[in-house]
Amino acid sequence: MFTLSDINTAHGKVKTGADFPQYVQDLISLGVLSYEVFVADGHTTYFGAKSYTVADSAKHTALTIAGRYASDDFVTALKAHQRGDTDYPRFLSDCANSGVHKWVMDLQKLTCSYYDIGGNEVWTERIAEGDR
Repeated sequence: MFTLSDINTAHGKVKTGADFPQYVQDLISLGVLSYEVFVADGHTTYFGAKSYTVADSAKHTALTIAGRYASDDFVTALKAHQRGDTDYPRFLSDCANSGVHKWVMDLQKLTCSYYDIGGNEVWTERIAEGDR
């Protein structure tokens, strides 16, 4: 099974959103089935087969999540990040300012779903398959 060290090595290769497709492939090869990222402090829980989970601790000082989801702002920030125009800390800040509380990556369905502070799914998209 995968470890936080394995995941951190894969994540260390990511400099911008443009590196994301390869990151997805690296996680799949490690056996990660899905993961959940919490914007407020950056902690993540990774899920594998047979109920296997690994969670990391907070990654940054707490961000305040806007109480209302701002769709246009979020989509603009997401597209900029996917083009490689912003780094990960900036993307987290943009998510918080847009009212995004967390996202869930499903590496089996190849989808990423974003949720507001009330737990409502506000945006879902297919993710790049890379060389899979």
